[in-house]
Amino acid sequence: MFPPSEVPERLTRRYHQHLVLEKGFSPHTVEAYGRDVGKWLRYAVEEGISPLSPTLPQLHHFVAQLCDIGISSTSRKRILSGLHSFFRFCCQSGEIEQDPMELFDLPSIGMHLPEVLSVAEVDAIEASIDLSAPWGHRNKAIIEVLFSCGLRVSELSTLRVSDLYLREGFLRVNGKGSKQRLVPISPLAIRQLELWLGQRSELRLQHGEEDFVFVSNRGKHISRIMVFVLVKRLAAAAGISKNISPHTFRHSFATALLEGGASLRAIQAMLGHECISTTEIYLHTDVSHLREEILRHHPREIKASRGADSVGS
Repeated sequence: MFPPSEVPERLTRRYHQHLVLEKGFSPHTVEAYGRDVGKWLRYAVEEGISPLSPTLPQLHHFVAQLCDIGISSTSRKRILSGLHSFFRFCCQSGEIEQDPMELFDLPSIGMHLPEVLSVAEVDAIEASIDLSAPWGHRNKAIIEVLFSCGLRVSELSTLRVSDLYLREGFLRVNGKGSKQRLVPISPLAIRQLELWLGQRSELRLQHGEEDFVFVSNRGKHISRIMVFVLVKRLAAAAGISKNISPHTFRHSFATALLEGGASLRAIQAMLGHECISTTEIYLHTDVSHLREEILRHHPREIKASRGADSVGS
């Protein structure tokens, strides 16, 4: 049996040919199946498990991780369908003796997950913001930080200026259970924060509220309800009919990274499902690697890189 890191390229190449020649799938479908199998193979390597003979608990844990980072039920079913097709092919070709998903049942989906926004829809929401209005830069910074960092609304509303390490490209986030983590932040989100902080410095804030990043016209930090109302209003102004909330941006963030090729482990860390110690940011090489991986796969950074390349050409 192949070790996790040694699934031969010839096997995935033969599977690709099988989908094209024997199944007659379209190039788009073949590409989608390949991406979904790739998600499983990367996960198996990260977890140190056999990619071709996983146990049922290992498969269920894979599904749980997909659910945990906000992948919709429809996308999870598609991923599992592609994986099941791959294992059946491996059986038929003699690579394995038994399909590990033969007795696999998809766990209960549970509550319906929020809608997912595309990058174009996020851009439309930001474009609907009047930057000449008193709170325009604040509102755009809120949307960009939600989408670029995947924060919970409670983490956004309590974000403090003393938690910003913009020069290093990180935010320090206080998550659930008083656990702290470092979250990489894209250059575009940094720029929006800097514009807002320039305006914020001219405001009169109430005593005890001076360190909060996002404040209201009352001089106090914004509430979760206020962010919820703001997101609804901006989505309506952009002509988006989806039923979205601040949490939608968190799911959109995770989905964009996964589709871009980021690992489940990196996304989990970003979302705060695994604690990352954050007191000495210069000593955490793993966190620096995490920032590079997130920025490499997030659509905001990809777009910025392409723009820089076109300018330099």
